[in-house]
Amino acid sequence: MNRTHTLEIPANILIVDDDLDIRQLLAEYLEEHGYKTFVAANGTAMWNILQNSNIHLVVLDLNLPGENGFQLCKQFREKSDLPIIMLTARSASLDRILGLEMGADDYVCKPFEPRELLSRIRNVLRRMQMTSEEKKAVEPKRIHFANWTLDVVARHLVNSKDVIISLSGAEYRLLQIFLDHANQVLNRDHLLNLTQGRDADPFDRVVDIQVSRLRQKIEVDSKNPQIIKTVRNEGYVLATAIEIES
Repeated sequence: MNRTHTLEIPANILIVDDDLDIRQLLAEYLEEHGYKTFVAANGTAMWNILQNSNIHLVVLDLNLPGENGFQLCKQFREKSDLPIIMLTARSASLDRILGLEMGADDYVCKPFEPRELLSRIRNVLRRMQMTSEEKKAVEPKRIHFANWTLDVVARHLVNSKDVIISLSGAEYRLLQIFLDHANQVLNRDHLLNLTQGRDADPFDRVVDIQVSRLRQKIEVDSKNPQIIKTVRNEGYVLATAIEIES
């Protein structure tokens, strides 16, 4: 279930939703646009497909029978950094926040136009398109900051005691963006565009939630952050020196 760095389009998309009509609609629409689709109505079917198929992205409905989307997303994040786009009710803002906190990369609110989901899928997959050879040419092997080291090759964090801290795909991308723009203030719109490939709406909390989750992993006191600081009315800044190791 590990993400491959040499992903070729068309990609394999797993749709997890207990609504048969939605599964069929999305599967047909995505296949019309060049993707191979797999469908599952519950968590058991989802795990079976993930174990036996090369999936590149999961579309996960939160309101599933049995193990719900929150539980599945949390379990999934403990095993893989494959991107997850969650489907949630438009009125359930708390669900969207909890889903992002569990490690989802993006969300689409029901009801939605299939082309909106297609756009989100394309944005996520586009970020995965760079080949491993291209990455080696443009990325350092390790980046040191504060008391941390980001291992770019292994895609995890190492603290000063050599303890490895795993990162979700969204956390990794966000941290790398902060490191690429160290000591520069980045507003929410810019961060969302760089991480999600889209603009924010006035009530979009994706960036704030992902920054909060990242702070919980790298700050001594996430409520009084010293590495990723909030700049009032402007955004966030990674306020520390960095050292790049090639």
